[in-house]
Amino acid sequence: MNADDELPGRYASPPCLASELAPDYFDPLAVDPQQARDVARWRRSERTRLRGERDAISIDARQRADETIANEVRDVLADRFAGARWQVLSAYWPMRGEPDLRALMTELEVSGVTVALPVVETMARPLIFRRWTPTTQMVRGVWKIPIPSDEAETVTPTIVLAPLVGWDSEGYRLGYGGGYFDRTLASLAPRPFAIGVGYRASRLKTIYPQPHDIPFDIVLTEAGREVVREVPSASRPIA
Repeated sequence: MNADDELPGRYASPPCLASELAPDYFDPLAVDPQQARDVARWRRSERTRLRGERDAISIDARQRADETIANEVRDVLADRFAGARWQVLSAYWPMRGEPDLRALMTELEVSGVTVALPVVETMARPLIFRRWTPTTQMVRGVWKIPIPSDEAETVTPTIVLAPLVGWDSEGYRLGYGGGYFDRTLASLAPRPFAIGVGYRASRLKTIYPQPHDIPFDIVLTEAGREVVREVPSASRPIA
């Protein structure tokens, strides 16, 4: 990263504005369009509530939780992917109190994992992924989230690590409302192994999944492995 483009602060990015793009969005494939609208409004309200609660977590509590979550990610990668060496893992740059796993990103990259970050190249289209290393030049992307510059190699992940605003016992993720992760997971074949990370307090009874929602394979919090789904072997990346 260039010194002139230093990204200050523990959580350098402003809040994601994906949900503000289409707050009344509904899936036209849903059986009942009015129900889909009701779910969209409910989700918007829950995002606001959960983000407020997450922002209120103390720095010390957050750091302890993040260390535990990082250990859980290490264990999953060891158990399922022999450490994920030679795999392509998409991580994320934390914003607004999301679990900060940047130290783990560096550790994995040094160990031989190809680490990538998601990039919104075209609005309302699947994400692309650019390779990241500790020395990668970073620039501001959509919503000013730091991303690798366009000089970075574009890669396809076999494992996706994504933050959760909320989550339920079926592994469905409440994100920021833009639909980018669902759209991206649906577009990749074979589908990457999806790991959601968040805090235990963000658990919901249900997110009222709609036809476009794709459940994550594992959900990890500071309390451990909250959700572990069995996925068809053809959908799993080769370890």
